[in-house]
Amino acid sequence: MDTGRYAQHIPVYIGTYTRRESFVNGKADGIYIYDLDPATGELTYAATIAAGAGTINPSFLTVAPGDRFLYAVNEITGSQGPNGTLSAFAIDPANNKLSYLNQQSTHGLAPCYVSIEPEGCYALVANYETGSICVLPIQADGGLSEATDVVQFTGAGPHPERQEGPHAHMIVPGSDGRYIFAVDLGTDRLMVYRLDLERGKLVPADPPWTALPPGTGPRHLAFHQQLPFAYVISELQSTVTVFHYEARSGKLEPLQTLSTLPADFAGGNLGAAIKVAPSGRFVYASNRGHDSLAIFRVDQVTGELSVVGHESAQGKSPRDFAIDLTGTLLLVANQDSDSVVTFWIDKDSGLLRATGHGVRVPKPVCLHVAND
Repeated sequence: MDTGRYAQHIPVYIGTYTRRESFVNGKADGIYIYDLDPATGELTYAATIAAGAGTINPSFLTVAPGDRFLYAVNEITGSQGPNGTLSAFAIDPANNKLSYLNQQSTHGLAPCYVSIEPEGCYALVANYETGSICVLPIQADGGLSEATDVVQFTGAGPHPERQEGPHAHMIVPGSDGRYIFAVDLGTDRLMVYRLDLERGKLVPADPPWTALPPGTGPRHLAFHQQLPFAYVISELQSTVTVFHYEARSGKLEPLQTLSTLPADFAGGNLGAAIKVAPSGRFVYASNRGHDSLAIFRVDQVTGELSVVGHESAQGKSPRDFAIDLTGTLLLVANQDSDSVVTFWIDKDSGLLRATGHGVRVPKPVCLHVAND
């Protein structure tokens, strides 16, 4: 395995659920920090950031460009408060520990995703329960200011329980940073915006969205970093749709849709996370129900996918997974078996092989592997 780029262990930040909600029995303490050994795939406990408003249901988290600040949503639902929040933390460069800075309202319920636009000036948040997205300015010290924009989605889809209204599940910059994309599971739409950096406002693109077939239930989107393609995983139909990405207009044109499941699987399943390997040669997607990682090879000309295989997640409900910067290791967060497990990635075939290492983490939701 190519581990020469790393002189020491790699910090891994893990978001969790800390309290009981209608959809989960949260029992974690906050944000967990582990050290990943790139030579073995072993995870060693480093710290827990707990106690305080900033660590209530810190389910999804991300690190801003420059690796100085971490931001975590506080996934507060309607039964627990009027709004969710986003919390800011400073990262100590000496030991990678976190210090709480402040938090701001996301002006919506159950915030489930946060990303940072490429300039590092704004945090972008998706509120699942209320179906809205929010823009929050980042101060020079890493703290957050009051939101400069909140966009409320409208509409519904055919699924009687999951699509009774809009449900924003992700907001992320495109591969070149020109456009911002929001994934709405409730209305089967991929919303497209430009971000006005001076005002902190989201300006709808033309066209303002791309529609998927009714009942698709799109959840997450991943852009290819070298080629003009994007990949969307469906939570409700367990599919991956391949799109051509037109960088000048932000338009997404569907090219291909295929299942994330083996042909002989007949059980219930929910699609979860999707990632493109750093090499750009493979796409991975997680299945909750089949409890596996689907592995796809990327055609380097057309962007279309072909199935390589499926690998057991070594646990239940792989909610999220992360790939290290070299594309050598893949880490899986198995929410319902309270575990994080590591795998080797075969860079030629894309296949996964368990390292034999894993750790117990209560209700892991999100993984962030530090860049260096």
